[in-house]
Amino acid sequence: MIFYILRRLLGMVPTLLVISFLTFFIIELPAGDYISNQIAALKATGESSSIAKLEFLRKEFALDRPFLERYLVWVGLWPGPHGFDGLIQGNWGWSFEYDKPVAEVVGPTMPLTIVLNAATILFVYVVAFPIGIYSATRQYSWGDYGFTFLGYIGLATPNFLLGLILLYFSNRWFGLSIGGLMDPQYIGKPWSMGKMMSVLGHLIVPTIVIGTAGTAAMIRRLRANLLDELHRQYVTTARAKGMREAHLLVKYPLRMALNPFIADIGNLIPSLVSGSVIVSVVLNLPTVGPVLLTALQSQDQFLSGFILLFVALLTLFGMLISDLLLAVLDPRIRLGGRAVS
Repeated sequence: MIFYILRRLLGMVPTLLVISFLTFFIIELPAGDYISNQIAALKATGESSSIAKLEFLRKEFALDRPFLERYLVWVGLWPGPHGFDGLIQGNWGWSFEYDKPVAEVVGPTMPLTIVLNAATILFVYVVAFPIGIYSATRQYSWGDYGFTFLGYIGLATPNFLLGLILLYFSNRWFGLSIGGLMDPQYIGKPWSMGKMMSVLGHLIVPTIVIGTAGTAAMIRRLRANLLDELHRQYVTTARAKGMREAHLLVKYPLRMALNPFIADIGNLIPSLVSGSVIVSVVLNLPTVGPVLLTALQSQDQFLSGFILLFVALLTLFGMLISDLLLAVLDPRIRLGGRAVS
């Protein structure tokens, strides 16, 4: 198992290199960049005093070099201009939109993004797991119909609309401040018990809003997988031998039905980040979603490229966790050529 984990971690390096190249290529597809757009805007308005500074920034961050050389400089595999080392050396680049290093822009948002995604994933699995089991074991009951109806509502309701509704009621009934992930008096202050409790209280609404669609899809998937397993011959044989229903459910069909349920952990992370961009804007959440949207709109390539790589890294770690859980759950899955017992 240890060698498998080390091999997977080493395998992430070339995977991230390929993802970084594709990310940089896609970001560079639109004509021009942030600085060239700013220069064009300044020339159109007749202001020429700031053009020299923009031209200096173009050379300072190697934006005047060919595409492949720009990519290698950005990653850190090619010597760049003075003061620009690249991602491998820990230099995440410069945000032209915010006029500060990328690390200072995304630094405060990354921990809150990880906390929000972790809370949403926990919410999705905690809610979907018992409901999916209940719906499968009590097929066509009133409860099954009720949860199915709620699931369809969850899939059909726009997240931003649900967010606005929950914001209104949470403010009216519980006195929570509108938007954000903490009360205004804690913004920019050091972490304390009061700030942590404020963050936990403000996590409820965005967690429910972002996780609703994923929870509904997970319920349908687990219900379908478990129903398929419950109609297999080995379940009928176990029942004929007198095995108790609860023990039978946990020992055999549930374990088999959980495989795709667990395998979705890696796919859930990027969908949560991408699907929460509009919700983060509406709810005024200090996560990487609104920052990524602004960076893509303004063609701030260093900022948007780093955020996309950050999401890719979270996805790779999510897939590693799902593979390890699958190996523990299902002994038929092999790691390193040997069956896990």
